[in-house]
Amino acid sequence: MVTNFKYKIIAFVVLIACLNSSCKSGAGHSQKGKSVVLEQKNFKHYVDYFNTMEDENLKFAIPNDSAWAWMEKNIPLFECPQQNFEEIYYYRWWTARKHIKKTPLGYGITEFLVDRSYADKYNLIACAVGHHINEFRWVHDPKYIEQDVKIWYRGNEGKPMNKLYKFSSWTADALYNRYLVNKDEKFLLDMYPDMVTDYAVWEKDRQRKDGLFWQHDVKDGMEESLSGGRKVQNARPTINSYMFGNAMAISKMASMKGDKEAEAKFKVKADVLKQLVETKLWNSKSEFFETFTEKDTLAQVREAIGFIPWYFNLPEKNKGFEKAWEQIKDEKGFSAPFGLTTAERRSPRFRTHGTGTCEWDGAIWPFASSQTLTALANVLNNYSQNFVAKTDYFKQMELYVQSQYYRGRPYIGEYLDETTGYWLMGDRERSRYYNHSTFNDLMITGLVGLRPRADEKIEVNPLVPQEKWDWFCLDNVLYHGNIITILWDKTGEKYGKGKGFRIFKNGKEIAVSEKLEHLVSE
Repeated sequence: MVTNFKYKIIAFVVLIACLNSSCKSGAGHSQKGKSVVLEQKNFKHYVDYFNTMEDENLKFAIPNDSAWAWMEKNIPLFECPQQNFEEIYYYRWWTARKHIKKTPLGYGITEFLVDRSYADKYNLIACAVGHHINEFRWVHDPKYIEQDVKIWYRGNEGKPMNKLYKFSSWTADALYNRYLVNKDEKFLLDMYPDMVTDYAVWEKDRQRKDGLFWQHDVKDGMEESLSGGRKVQNARPTINSYMFGNAMAISKMASMKGDKEAEAKFKVKADVLKQLVETKLWNSKSEFFETFTEKDTLAQVREAIGFIPWYFNLPEKNKGFEKAWEQIKDEKGFSAPFGLTTAERRSPRFRTHGTGTCEWDGAIWPFASSQTLTALANVLNNYSQNFVAKTDYFKQMELYVQSQYYRGRPYIGEYLDETTGYWLMGDRERSRYYNHSTFNDLMITGLVGLRPRADEKIEVNPLVPQEKWDWFCLDNVLYHGNIITILWDKTGEKYGKGKGFRIFKNGKEIAVSEKLEHLVSE
């Protein structure tokens, strides 16, 4: 009896030590699976249904029969009264899991399930790595995305993969934003030298004499645009915003390392890019960020890439740049029945490039939708303006949800018709399960509103309008080594925790409000 007690004490001490170690490093995921309000079993039916939708002709690291077991261990739970939001939330985790691929070097995350001729080893493609990092930062087990990143930067006999630079990238920014979720300083700083080298490669290959970066449309992952072409060397809002975001992230990493020289150096690089984007890419007549062409003239057409500067909080506040966002509400701008178009609908060249060759001339691309919605959430959180509101965000998220169906079933593919919602490549095998965007990150950081930050305060700013839902709950979120629960219960009858908006940390209430509003825990 005494011996058994002794072993129990030892086990308890070991457990406490592990938990403390996890919290200190931020890398552990020992708290996983400890939902406070929601029960995992209540959502298994979604996966059971998804599994019946296909013949599963391709299986990788986690096949369909293991999908729910993987999701139980790894994902935050979500519940709301609008069933399609809930269904697509679980569908996107189910599809993301499909893309986890075991390689000789560890786990990789694919963009297409079917092999593509232009992919690197293991069918990996660099175009959507930033999206993959931002989505997978909410997965409890860190190994999937960490091994994927290391393959990209060290998987070629210690060097970067051959096709890493085939596409523009905001990897450094995404890795820093992942750190804000898990606080794993060790992994982030291990990747720091790779990010510095990465930045230097882009400077050598793609920087103009004036300091702006240029890119071919196709290497931005946006082949047939209105402002350029597959072989045109334009200074686009995409790559210049990405490089700004990367420079800011590297500067912050350098600060964490105590390298003041590198911190200042990359902050200057970011500041220069910010000034260049604001002066050279801003069209004061169209009141929009536009592509700057090879001929050093603005493209004179609004495209969704003009919203990307806000993805990185690049535009200076209170200078009027936010007026550009009026265009998402304008049917002659980007507002369409099934979401936000990739070019303004008033352009005489809108949807003139045909179908089937990856056109970004107006059709809706989830890649762009998720970037624009991330940027919009930043505007609503970080800028004082009167051009857009929570209602605009919710409307576009609702359209994004509605668009992710094909012939009555959940679906995510390449791109779709803006007026009919028809997936333009939906019958092509390569299109289904296209892992080329975020959705669940938008649900967590935008709609529910958990805003990752470096300190230990928990900040939540829901973009669900007060009158839309009477209740919702996000549970089992692994954040800074703790389990976070966020719930709204208008009457108090749904969850039995009382009326109002509440945040819990490891089951303990840390913030509450009667209204659905911005909350910051002390």
